[in-house]
Amino acid sequence: MKSIFREYDIRGIYEKELSEKIVKLIGYFLGKKIKKLGGVVSVGYDARSHSPLLCEYLTSGFNKAGCTVLDMGLVATPVNYFSNFQDWDGVRTNGSVMITGSHNPPQYNGFKITIDKKPFFGEDIYALGDEILQNLDLEIEDNPTSKKIDAKQRYIDFLSKEFEHLKGFKEKFVIDCGNGVAGVVAPQIFDRLGFDYEALFAEPDGTFPNHHPDPTVEANLVDIKRELRGDFNFGFAYDGDADRIAFLTKKHNVKGDIMAILFSEAMKNPTVIGEVKCSQVMYDTINTYGKAVMYKTGHSNLKVKIAELNADFAAEVSGHLFFNDRYFGYDDAIYASLRLIELIKNGLDVDKRIDALPIVYSTEEIKVKTSEDEKFALVDRVKELLKNPPKDFPHIKEIIDIDGVRVIFDEGWGLVRASNTTPVLVTRFESTDEQKAKEYEQKMNELIQRAKES
Repeated sequence: MKSIFREYDIRGIYEKELSEKIVKLIGYFLGKKIKKLGGVVSVGYDARSHSPLLCEYLTSGFNKAGCTVLDMGLVATPVNYFSNFQDWDGVRTNGSVMITGSHNPPQYNGFKITIDKKPFFGEDIYALGDEILQNLDLEIEDNPTSKKIDAKQRYIDFLSKEFEHLKGFKEKFVIDCGNGVAGVVAPQIFDRLGFDYEALFAEPDGTFPNHHPDPTVEANLVDIKRELRGDFNFGFAYDGDADRIAFLTKKHNVKGDIMAILFSEAMKNPTVIGEVKCSQVMYDTINTYGKAVMYKTGHSNLKVKIAELNADFAAEVSGHLFFNDRYFGYDDAIYASLRLIELIKNGLDVDKRIDALPIVYSTEEIKVKTSEDEKFALVDRVKELLKNPPKDFPHIKEIIDIDGVRVIFDEGWGLVRASNTTPVLVTRFESTDEQKAKEYEQKMNELIQRAKES
C-alpha cells in the first residue's frame, strides 16, 4: 500500500490500492493540514469511470477534518490549478486536489495535490502515507457534502479573454484530445476564438477507446500524423489530464526543450528552467539572450523552482510547460497551445526556426529495468565508477549530479537517473556526431552493467 505514495503524487489501482478506506483517510489527514490554513479545498476529477466515486470518498475525509469542499466536477488538471488563484464568492482556496490517473491505464487513478498554491510532493507525500498507514483503524463516515463551483467555465472565459487578440487566425490545425479531459475545455476556447481546427477524440471516455492518452509515445500519435498529411498545418496532442502537450508540424514532432527555445525567444531577457533531460542546444541557445538553469526532472520540482527564481518559463522534454510569464507558473497544455498559436500568428515559421538550430543526435528516453529498492543505489554506484572510469571510456569534461548523473563529454552528454515513479533507470544520450551518441550510449550502458554486478 505504501507504494501509492509517490514522489509527485498519489497513484494506484482503483479498489485494489485506492480503496474507500484509504481514500477517505487521505482526505482526512490531508484535510487536517489544509484546515490549519483556512480549510477551503477545491476538488476536480478526470474522465475515468471511478473518479466521481473517489471524489465522494475524498470529500468525506475532508468533511471529517472540518474543511469546506468546492466541487469542480469533470475538469482538466490546469483548471484545478487555476481554481487556487480565483475568488469564489469571497472565498479563496487553501488547497486543491485533482483526481486523475494522468496517462496511466484505465484501472489507475490518483491525486495531484496543491496546498497554498504550491505542489504537495516528495517528503510531504511520504509523511502523509506513513500517517495514514499508522491509522488504518480510523473509521470515516460517508459525507459527500460540497459546494459546486463552475471553475471550468471561468477558466474558459479567462483564456478566451486573454487570447482574444488571436481572433482571425486562419491557419488550419488539428488537436487530439485522446478521450481525456482536454475535450471539455480546448474546443470551447478554440470555438470562442473562431479557429479553423478539427478535434479528434474530444469526447471524454476513461476507457480510452482510440489510443492511450500519452503523447510522448509515437504510437499514440498515428491519428494526428495522418491528419497532418492533409490540409492541416500543425497539431496538438494532449495527455489524459491536459497538463502535457505534444506539438507537431508536418515536418517535426517538437519536444518540450525545443518549444522552450521558441517561447523564450519572444520574451525579453528570460530566465528559463529546464530539466536534466533537456538538450544542450536548449541551454546553449537560451544563454545567448537570457539565462537557462538546469534542474531536477518532475513537474512538482519545476513548479517550486520557477517560483523560487521567479523565472519566466520552465520546460520538461515530455511536454510539461510552465508559464510564469503572463500566467500563474503551472503546467497547462491548453494555455501552451494558445501561446504557440500566438507565435505562429506573429510570424514564426516553426520548421524554419528548428531547421536553423544546431544539428544534434539525441536518443529518446531509454529505460533500464531495475527495482524500487535498487534504483537509487544503482545510480550512486554509477557515480562511484565515474570517479575512476575504464581506460576506453570517453573523456569526461564535467559531471552534473543535481538529478542522477549527467556526464558532459567532449561532443555531447549522457544521462542516468532513477525514475521517481517507476522501477527503472532513465537514460538519454546526445551528441553533435551520430556515432559519438551511440558510443556514449554503449559506454554508459557498460558502466550501468558493471554497477549492477558490483
